[in-house]
Amino acid sequence: MALSIRMARAGAKKRPFYRIVVANRASPRDGRFIERLGTYNPLLPKGEKSTDHRVQLNDERIKHWLAQGAQPSERVRRFLSDAGLMEWQPGNNPQKAKPRPKTLERLKAAAEAKKAAEEAAREAAEKAASSSDEATGEAAEAAPAEAKDEAAAEKPAEAKDEAAAEKPADGDDSSAKSPTASAPTAGADDKAEAKDGAADAGDKPADGDDPSAKSPTASPPTAGAPTAGAGDKPADK
Repeated sequence: MALSIRMARAGAKKRPFYRIVVANRASPRDGRFIERLGTYNPLLPKGEKSTDHRVQLNDERIKHWLAQGAQPSERVRRFLSDAGLMEWQPGNNPQKAKPRPKTLERLKAAAEAKKAAEEAAREAAEKAASSSDEATGEAAEAAPAEAKDEAAAEKPAEAKDEAAAEKPADGDDSSAKSPTASAPTAGADDKAEAKDGAADAGDKPADGDDPSAKSPTASPPTAGAPTAGAGDKPADK
């Protein structure tokens, strides 16, 4: 019968407590055992290896069962090494650390997805750079054409403005050439009116004067008007 020195779990949920027992290798972990050799309480604070109160061992019975050919488990072997009952060397099992096939497939798929994302990002960056370069070239080409169009549009407008500014100076209108030409004309008209008024004032007889005396050519008497006879008295001298 193959014997094994191992731990059997006890305690409540989330509060583990282990018994160190010697049992048949074919028995269940928490099943029937032959003898209890110690205890292990991981909930206690950890101390020094030589004075660790979490591990309690029965040294004499452990030596007895080791002499009977019982093989301790990896964890119990470390406990026995700390207690000085046997030597322990770290195991070298490279196959144990190797990922499983499904894990390898997931890692491979993740690496491919990452590579595809990096390629897509690089292509997008290159496309954006090329489009920006094309836009810059088109803008540089369009700028001279726009400048030419603006210059061509400004030239007729400037020519029209200059022609409109020069047209009044080249015309035949004397009033446009001399804005004060109408002032002397107005003064001449005023003078003519003044002369006519003075002439009219000279033709009128003064009050009390005989118009016939002023005018040697008196108008003939009207018909039916009495004429002065011989018997009339002469006017007083």
